[in-house]
Amino acid sequence: MRSRLPTLAWLALRNLGREMRRAALTAAAMAIGLALLIVSRTLSDGAHEDWIDSGVRLGSGHVVFNAPGYRDSESLEDRLSEDQVEAAFAAVEGAGLPEAVLTSVRVSARGLASSPDGAIPAWILGVDPAAELPFSRLGTDVLEGRYLEERDRLHAFIGQGMALRLGLRIGSRMVLTAQAASGDIEGQLVRVVGMFRTSVPEMDDVLVHIPLGTARDWLGVEGATSVATLLPHSTFTGQVHQAAAAAVQSSGVEVTPWEEASPELYSAVRIDDAGDWAFHLILFAIVALAILNAVFMSVLHRKRELGLLRALGLSSRQTGLVVFLEGVLVTAASGVIGVALGFALVWIFFRNGLDLTGLMPEDLSFAGIVFNPVMYPVIDVRHLTQSLFFIAVIGVSASVFPAWQAAALDPAESVKVE
Repeated sequence: MRSRLPTLAWLALRNLGREMRRAALTAAAMAIGLALLIVSRTLSDGAHEDWIDSGVRLGSGHVVFNAPGYRDSESLEDRLSEDQVEAAFAAVEGAGLPEAVLTSVRVSARGLASSPDGAIPAWILGVDPAAELPFSRLGTDVLEGRYLEERDRLHAFIGQGMALRLGLRIGSRMVLTAQAASGDIEGQLVRVVGMFRTSVPEMDDVLVHIPLGTARDWLGVEGATSVATLLPHSTFTGQVHQAAAAAVQSSGVEVTPWEEASPELYSAVRIDDAGDWAFHLILFAIVALAILNAVFMSVLHRKRELGLLRALGLSSRQTGLVVFLEGVLVTAASGVIGVALGFALVWIFFRNGLDLTGLMPEDLSFAGIVFNPVMYPVIDVRHLTQSLFFIAVIGVSASVFPAWQAAALDPAESVKVE
């Protein structure tokens, strides 16, 4: 059988040439299905990456370093020492990423922000302005004033929601109150130098950025409560998390990926991804039925021809293999064409993004992220490989039943068919 396989493959190829119209229609169905799948998948992956990037920038990054117990207590007692902060930086540098990453040392505290107009809960974040500006990009969301600078001391950068609730404007003074490392309640007078608007109420109403040195002096802490790490792409998270966790294990530092640090964001991505796969499964089923119908009808219309092949010496197994190889060849050709067509569609129509502004409400947000109405495609090699694999499995599987039917034909009866 193995020695005759090239001959059977050549026979299958000639059969496809003789039935060019049917083969072309079958290949077109598979190629178009795969192309649509690639377009849908790249746009979906691009949207998910945008969600993740937006969420981790405003949150704790792709990978965050904390002292053990801090995520549960959020207490200044559970903070990183200066040596542990240095160990975290060394761990990130040793992760071996192909591109540079951004890191931000933070001192975080929950407290109150007050003015003559009232007091509201606040999430106070002491940051290094030079490191935080490219990390969180809050400097690009400045509504009034400016972001923090290195020379700032008793200054604050607050959200528009907080400013409205406390009656603050640029130059206004406010008092931040929180529990210091000593356990005492301490207050700090700061002056507003800028306001931001992210369209995420959880941020605009409570977040306050102050200089890292000010936070350390006011709260009586050294080191940091966290070291946030921003990676070039979310797919590097697993690699960096594993490498960093191994590197700082002896230092007593806890390393957490964004999936655990931001469970709501992770759930939103997973739910949307499940919906995408449901759509793709429907598309796969349609393609499978199209292939099955085309190949099976080909067998029914070629009973006499297949019977003659049996009469000329082909065994039932070889006859079935010829029909099976026809399906495999069509699947291979349509896979190549589908990938090329899919990439062409993405490049021609979506390289500048798919603008859904007219279909989405303004400032739509969920789980701490702002949905970008423009979807930019991102090609994920892993998902592309999965799509090709599923198309191949469908094409091959849909060829099995017609091949079995061809192998079961009775030569004597088949040659009687006109």
